[in-house]
Amino acid sequence: MNTGRQPEQSRQPEQSRRLMLAGVDGDVVTRSRDFTRRALADWGWLAVVAADGRADGEAAMVAEDVLLLVSEVVANACLHAGGPGSLLLLSTESGLRIEVTDGSPTLPVLRRRADPARPGGHGLLIVDRLTRNWGADPVLGGGKCVWLDVDAPVEVSRSEPGRPASRP
Repeated sequence: MNTGRQPEQSRQPEQSRRLMLAGVDGDVVTRSRDFTRRALADWGWLAVVAADGRADGEAAMVAEDVLLLVSEVVANACLHAGGPGSLLLLSTESGLRIEVTDGSPTLPVLRRRADPARPGGHGLLIVDRLTRNWGADPVLGGGKCVWLDVDAPVEVSRSEPGRPASRP
């Protein structure tokens, strides 16, 4: 885990999306996944489609990982921090940054579980395995921002940001 925030790259407005979640009633995990799925589709991460209508290729597999990661960090904010404040997605040529804020100043700590067969407590292990880098930073005024960096799939990183990838 890296605890320092990397400098943000310049980006076009259509390459960033924010979902405000503070005080939202209902299933914020599902809402966050749906929001993320729409953004990934707009940015070409779900554009390669097989003949049967399902997403196909590396981009689709990475997109599924991204949806799992969003579910994990939003669920952790619900379970351990009183709920998320916001979800921010930043698309760059090299990948995607996911940021989830919450009101708790307690930073997440990756722990190796003594018994991996027991349910629960594996979320940060999943985050650690599926991301290029992740960390958490305190937020001015209280709370924290948990951030994750995910590499773009090859077919997306070769296309223009915001444009669907074509199948080779």
